[in-house]
Amino acid sequence: MQSDEGRILLIDKPLGWTSFDVVNKLRYKLKTKKIGHAGTLDPLATGLLILCTGKMTKRIDEFQAQEKEYTGSFTIGQTTPSYDLETTPSEPVSTDTVSDSVIYLAAKKLSGTISQIPPLHSAIKVNGKRAYKLARKGETVELKPREVTISEFEITLIRKPIVEFRIVCSKGTYIRSLARDFGIEVGVGAYLSKLCRTRIGEFKLANAQQLDEIELVDQPIQHQ
Repeated sequence: MQSDEGRILLIDKPLGWTSFDVVNKLRYKLKTKKIGHAGTLDPLATGLLILCTGKMTKRIDEFQAQEKEYTGSFTIGQTTPSYDLETTPSEPVSTDTVSDSVIYLAAKKLSGTISQIPPLHSAIKVNGKRAYKLARKGETVELKPREVTISEFEITLIRKPIVEFRIVCSKGTYIRSLARDFGIEVGVGAYLSKLCRTRIGEFKLANAQQLDEIELVDQPIQHQ
């Protein structure tokens, strides 16, 4: 039976699912109306999604505000309108001129407090409508830049055209926008080809459950 106090659930979101898909599935499974997630993951991203039920939904804003950690990869030498694989990549260009030092320098330039323009294919509202809906209709959308903090931007592997990374960032950071800006810095364009959220604050993906593992009874949440 669902506890009156509610629950905090750590979910490993599957590829292709929206965050709302996960919420809806667990709303049905747990037979609760009061449930929400603490930070959207795009359908093409995987990894840690925090869900709160019952009285724990009051803590959603608290969790959303916490630092995030991601791993993933950029594909350099191509771009897409959505900055990821939701849309079709452009024809590839040569990456021969992009040295390892240029790649490391790009990561360094995009570290710290930076100004970032969100993707047009995002859920941000423009005049009451979601930006991605307007973008899909071909309408021109102007999104305002926002300040975000990239506290760590580590290049973990270079195997051109693939560049793998680990990023620690503040709330509101779009890794897809970081992919676009990274592509500009290296001079040949880039898009986000893989993304996994590994941490939100003290909550880690290593302690998350698959959707079919969620039980109807309360389980202790581990931070380590």
